[in-house]
Amino acid sequence: MKISKVSITKVFTFDSAHSLIDYPGKCKNIHGHTYKLEVTLKGMPDKNGLVIDFHDLNDLVENEILAQIDHKYLNDILDFNPTCEMLGLWIWDQIAKKIKDMECSLEKLVLWETPTSYITIDAKDMKE
Repeated sequence: MKISKVSITKVFTFDSAHSLIDYPGKCKNIHGHTYKLEVTLKGMPDKNGLVIDFHDLNDLVENEILAQIDHKYLNDILDFNPTCEMLGLWIWDQIAKKIKDMECSLEKLVLWETPTSYITIDAKDMKE
């Protein structure tokens, strides 16, 4: 069997509140979301056939990143306007730092703010 790079995806949910700064619409008021986060890593399977153990990816994202923002008011934690776009970029940076010494790369991140609205960040766009 030919071994090639494989993409793996893990899905997470978390709840946060925020208000948008200098925004004229109703989202300037404090409100909350149940976010859905999809994290996709890419790499060559190791000798055990894994790009990364799903449990290890879960621990990394849940305990080291989402624990900072889950059930929190984002405006008190983050130093930027906490739009879905900016929150997604922040999560991307946090994950990228955590996996920089691993044999895989962050390929894609999808952050759902509502069941019908989401942002997507692709690695190819982050290299520009």
